[in-house]
Amino acid sequence: MSNITKCLFPRSRYYGKFTPENLIFNANLQEFSHRVSIISSLETGGKISSREAYLQIAELWHQLERSKVDLLK
Repeated sequence: MSNITKCLFPRSRYYGKFTPENLIFNANLQEFSHRVSIISSLETGGKISSREAYLQIAELWHQLERSKVDLLK
């Protein structure tokens, strides 16, 4: 992973109880957080509307919920 990629897409270590499911969910959670940050910045900068930001974040939330349910199966 290049330094630019590490800067733009930071990842934190996982400190919880290790299971493959927990590790995958943690990665999904970090991706959710990163994308929400980008969407929030776009809305704050006037590039997208508040409504569009809300809809995009709501969709990301539903994806995160689905990933949790799928990992618990």
